[in-house]
Amino acid sequence: MNILVLGGTAWLSHRIASMFVDGGHDVTCVARGSSVPAGARLVNADRDVDDALGALAGERWDAVIDVARQPGHVRTAVRDLASAAGMYVFVSTGNVYASHQEVGADEDALLVEPLAADHFTDPEQYGAAKVACEEAALAAFGIDRVLIARAGLIGGPGDHTQRTSYWPWRFAHPAAEHTVLVPDAPELPTAVIDVRDLAAWLVRCVEGGVTGIYNAMGPVLTFPAHLAAASAAARSSAIAVLAPEPWLQEHDVSEWAGPRSLPLWLVDRSWYGFNGRSNARAVAAGLTLRPLVETLEDGLAERAAHPPDVHLAGLTDADERALIGELELRAE
Repeated sequence: MNILVLGGTAWLSHRIASMFVDGGHDVTCVARGSSVPAGARLVNADRDVDDALGALAGERWDAVIDVARQPGHVRTAVRDLASAAGMYVFVSTGNVYASHQEVGADEDALLVEPLAADHFTDPEQYGAAKVACEEAALAAFGIDRVLIARAGLIGGPGDHTQRTSYWPWRFAHPAAEHTVLVPDAPELPTAVIDVRDLAAWLVRCVEGGVTGIYNAMGPVLTFPAHLAAASAAARSSAIAVLAPEPWLQEHDVSEWAGPRSLPLWLVDRSWYGFNGRSNARAVAAGLTLRPLVETLEDGLAERAAHPPDVHLAGLTDADERALIGELELRAE
């Protein structure tokens, strides 16, 4: 097949392009960078430019894969490719949904209003921007020629956000007397999809002509179950020290991601459905998922082999020790 990847240099798009190459397909990557997989053809272009795809004029594609977040990039791409490509694969996000309260909600749930602008900078507009991208693809290609994969939290080797590698890394490197600080959130849903599983499924969908809209997300596990998998991945005997959620907030510990955070933690129960959506439709369409322990184990190994230069998620050793010390004093 003749495959066009709009990207191919970053984490997920690079993995997708690489898998297409490994499958014997002809792959062209349109990107500003140069680190595309070996065997792929690179076309340097800046998608902020209106005629960024002009160099591809006259070429035809069995499928286009797009991971863009800016609506303008998708609007110009589908304008230029609708008559030149058989299908359009767009990697979207669970942030497109208007409500995250219901655990188990499927793809028919209400979406946020699409972003009218071509570009956004406010992270709060991310979901609306992705809805606009979805609408542009559907309008140009039609539902029978579009695959929309609403991805959940992606993990595994190469997770540059450090959200999914933090917990196995922390259990492997406890900073305070063989203990690990964790939020006391026994009912919090979590779901992680391995980047390799997501990429492999998208490749199979293209090869099989699968179209439609899917929640491409991992299986839903409680937060304690996720931590148990992280501990197992680290082969750790460290003990989890439960911290009350209000206490963590009082001590300026952030949720979800970022510095001085406890990744994957969400306090607001109205967001519990964010990582608790049904992936039944994608599984029925061939999505296969490896055990979470394997994803976390491989992510930990990759982090150990290539230690990050910047601390992007989780607690530093100093913060971990200080917080556990304060929590122990509180209990006395």
